[in-house]
Amino acid sequence: METQLDPMKDDLPLMANTNYILVKHYILDLDVDFQSEVIEGNIVLFLEAVSQYRKTSSTDKECCQLQLEETCKERASVPCHIPVTSVSACSSNPEYNDFALSGKGEEDTFEKIGNRSNKEQTSGISSSKDCCDTEDHGNEDFLLVLDCCDLSVLRVEEVDVATVSGIEKFTKSAKLTGVSKDLENLRNQIIHELVSLPADRWKEQHYYFTLCSQAPGCGQLLFTTGTWSLEIWKSGIQTPTDFPHAVRIWYKTKPEGRSITWTSDQSGRPCVYTMGSPINNRALFPCQEPPVALSTWQASVRAAEDFVVLMSGENSAEQVQLQEGISSWYYYVTMPMPASTFTIAVGCWLEVKQQSFTTAVQANAEFSLPSSQVDFRWCGEICGHVEYPCRFKNPAARLQAVIPYRVFAPWCLMERCKECLLQLIPQCLSAAYTTLGTHPFSRLDVLIVPSNFSSLGMASPHIIFLSQSVLPGGNHLCGTRLCHEIAHAWFGLAIGARDWTEEWLSEGFATFLEDIFWARAQKLSQDEVKGQQELKALLRWRRLRDEVQNSEEELQVLRPKKESTGEVSESGASVVKHGLRAEKIFMQVHYLKGYFLLRSLARIIGEASYLASLRKFIHKFHGQLVLSQ
Repeated sequence: METQLDPMKDDLPLMANTNYILVKHYILDLDVDFQSEVIEGNIVLFLEAVSQYRKTSSTDKECCQLQLEETCKERASVPCHIPVTSVSACSSNPEYNDFALSGKGEEDTFEKIGNRSNKEQTSGISSSKDCCDTEDHGNEDFLLVLDCCDLSVLRVEEVDVATVSGIEKFTKSAKLTGVSKDLENLRNQIIHELVSLPADRWKEQHYYFTLCSQAPGCGQLLFTTGTWSLEIWKSGIQTPTDFPHAVRIWYKTKPEGRSITWTSDQSGRPCVYTMGSPINNRALFPCQEPPVALSTWQASVRAAEDFVVLMSGENSAEQVQLQEGISSWYYYVTMPMPASTFTIAVGCWLEVKQQSFTTAVQANAEFSLPSSQVDFRWCGEICGHVEYPCRFKNPAARLQAVIPYRVFAPWCLMERCKECLLQLIPQCLSAAYTTLGTHPFSRLDVLIVPSNFSSLGMASPHIIFLSQSVLPGGNHLCGTRLCHEIAHAWFGLAIGARDWTEEWLSEGFATFLEDIFWARAQKLSQDEVKGQQELKALLRWRRLRDEVQNSEEELQVLRPKKESTGEVSESGASVVKHGLRAEKIFMQVHYLKGYFLLRSLARIIGEASYLASLRKFIHKFHGQLVLSQ
């Protein structure tokens, strides 16, 4: 058996039981308070039972045969939140009792409502062995496990989506009756129909998602929080099919939460942003973090009117004045993505306005497709991903060499951005399009983040964070870093790793492609391209050699989980091996080993042939998760 690692020291646990139930859509409704350094509000989860459990409900005689619990391992006494209010509409003042389950007199209560732990809570999550028999499973309530830490969860409730006006169109032949069980089935059927709407009805879908998220609560749910998870259950519900499919969670972040950073920008104004924490977004909102949990989302964020809210949404949100001194920003996405790709930045950013010549470049570059490369844009293939409004099927998107873009920065860096960054973006976007084809995302925001940002850049859907360090380096440093982050739109985002330990699938490809993008953006001759790339290869080889000599061997492996890469426990829980090792943040070995592997392949078969194969790979696997083997 594999050695059990301590998740607090080595591995990052992914606790969500995604093999049983999946979050299909999130709606966040949040307030940002800079005085207390807290983000507070609620999130509504729209859930769907995994297909193998969808047809089984608690009314079936065979429900007790489902292996929904992986262990009956005893858990240390933790607070269990017992609702004390009556069933009512949702309130902005959640109430609950914290009651510590300890002492002999409370042992029976613990057995009934507390002992439903996902066994991987503090173990190495390397085994899926059951220690409960079938009979015991029939007496257990189903448990929804979410990835969560550094959050204060205030209340969890079921949402009465059946009260939404016009929702009857999603009930098919079901009829609303006074029987409680029928009402529960009706609510779940409504959500099932809503999440199953075809891609061309996404606007209608988002409209009803919004209405459902505003519906009153119809009963509080039991929950408990652990070091890495939030566990929710409803008494008497024993299967994912019967578990409420619309759940509202009231919560607030903590100032010390590790998913977001409260700081000041270069002009001394307060700001907060997601800076790519090793724990991802679980300290920003409760979620399912495993990459397989692809979901869409909508978010409304309120802040003081002086602040600008940027997010990884498809739309360029406009500021809406709500009341004196308070504004709201609304974003959404229609392409299902892992929750880890959600990004937010709130600050007194200023937009660096487009110069007239860059606007002209953007307009003229939309149809700059070389005739020799027409064949790889669209061959009528059927996309292999789950259904969503895919840009690879959109004729206009397939011809768009430069997607709409904006640049934001603190006021003290505005001039530097105008001099350098602003003119480079259309050149780099056009070079990327010429190399790989259709841009997977419809727009791009670029933000110069505060000086405490520990990297040169970070890419998320529709938004790139750049360090201020790239600006004084002139066009070359700024351009190469921009090209690297743009490359992640294809490798890392549109095509993601099914196992996060294979980070080379993202960083290796981005490092390899940044050279090609940047050479084409500069319009270099073949000799100049060769000289530049040979010099970079030499410098990277020296960096790789130094890192291999001065780091632990186990941190240098591209597939640290080896033959078990991509494997998860029966519930879907797993770990990101070495995910909490602080030194990994500064290591380049996965970038560089991946780069040299891809460079070697390109030299063997020829760069043109290799890039053609990458374009075919993108067409086949965009919107999906992959493994290296």
